[in-house]
Amino acid sequence: MIDKILDAIEKYETIVIHRHVRPDPDAYGSQGGLAEILKASYPDKKVYTVGDDEPTLHFLRQMDIINDDIYKNSLVIVCDTANTERVSDQRYSTGDMLIKIDHHPNEDPYGDIMWVDTTASSVSEMIYEFYITAQEHGLKMTDEAARLLYAGIVGDTGRFLYPSTTEKTFAYASELIHYSFSRTNLYNQLYETPLKVVKLQGFILQEFELLDYGAASIQISKETLKKFDLTPAEASSLVSSLGNIAGIVAWVFFIEEEDQIRVRFRSKGPVINSIAKKYNGGGHPLAAGASIYSWEAAELVLHDLLLACKIYAKTEQITD
Repeated sequence: MIDKILDAIEKYETIVIHRHVRPDPDAYGSQGGLAEILKASYPDKKVYTVGDDEPTLHFLRQMDIINDDIYKNSLVIVCDTANTERVSDQRYSTGDMLIKIDHHPNEDPYGDIMWVDTTASSVSEMIYEFYITAQEHGLKMTDEAARLLYAGIVGDTGRFLYPSTTEKTFAYASELIHYSFSRTNLYNQLYETPLKVVKLQGFILQEFELLDYGAASIQISKETLKKFDLTPAEASSLVSSLGNIAGIVAWVFFIEEEDQIRVRFRSKGPVINSIAKKYNGGGHPLAAGASIYSWEAAELVLHDLLLACKIYAKTEQITD
């Protein structure tokens, strides 16, 4: 698969790289890291990164603004995006050839070439694997590419704490840190928290609801966001806040936006991406997201989460 991707890259003079809406560090890291590798390796090619703007991640990269005609006869690569609805900038489908590179379950196969590895901690890890596999063909790594890929790996592994972290993940990270970038600055930029976000975190810890079987939830309304002067994306960054609380095995954040309610799931055991799929979403077994359009629908989501936690509790009892 890597050979096929490399062949396609070498064939095209223009390459446009996309990622998912509401981007996280892995979306930015894999997209930008791949772009920097290709720019260094093929200086005569035109390589662009596009997508909706996320100000909190400007320290990683800022997107290119391109005209529609650039897509003509271009290769389009979509990183870290499980389904077509979540591709940021829907012009992705107007290129000449499409490649999907992802580590989520491949429930929405798309593209002329698909490289999906659900065992990878992140797509940034996959991009580094692409580089080391194809470097004999002249691919070049840069300090900036290494910084971006390292940020993506750190972000999607929760600083190497999540179960998706493997021996390969540590090996790749140990190689990336040999490049010239400041890990201290990067960690500060990734994890320094504005005071207003800390105050919302306090609200979450005070107001979350602990339910039966280790399920938990918090509802963050538009009014709450306005009170704390925060965006939905900033509120979403706190989704791991309940992870260290004893007795919680799975939880859900409901974050109200203008046109929908964003649903963010996390779990220590119960599989939750199957629930997300029911509600216009998807993701990993222990980290997923969805969208609903009423607070009544939130009750249905909670019912499904409770059921998953109940089944998990019974399974754990049998195992014990």
